[in-house]
Amino acid sequence: MSHFTHINEQNQPKMVNVSDKKITKRTAIAKASMFLGSEIISHFNNDELITKKGPVFQTAIIAGIQTVKKTSDIIPMCHPLLINGVDIDIKITDNEHIEVFCKVTIEGKTGVEMEALTGASATCLTIYDMCKAISQKMVIQEIKLVEKTGGKSDIKND
Repeated sequence: MSHFTHINEQNQPKMVNVSDKKITKRTAIAKASMFLGSEIISHFNNDELITKKGPVFQTAIIAGIQTVKKTSDIIPMCHPLLINGVDIDIKITDNEHIEVFCKVTIEGKTGVEMEALTGASATCLTIYDMCKAISQKMVIQEIKLVEKTGGKSDIKND
């Protein structure tokens, strides 16, 4: 028998049955680190870059929120969820790098780690798309779960 919850007794994929789980408040925070480079960062004014495609960070935040809501369409074993809230924050950390934090909250029977990770990813991908005319040397360096609360256990990663 597999230790993976998404594999059945016949060793085939399945979606986990959450019908017996209790509804609890659940949150997840994901963090993405991204190298933009000084060439791109130098174009920012007051922590925003206005392009012909629109404001980079504002557009990326909206894309991240949309992606959080569509995570179950992208990741096959994720349950469709009624999302209570999404908060995405982008910070310029130095003259070459940014950090993206995506916090997702629900009251439900399953966690929202994948939603937070997917939201942070899509935010970075949108920034890449909007800034690639300036430079294609950008690198999405790391995407990780920082915190999860609710459900069986709480997790806090450094």
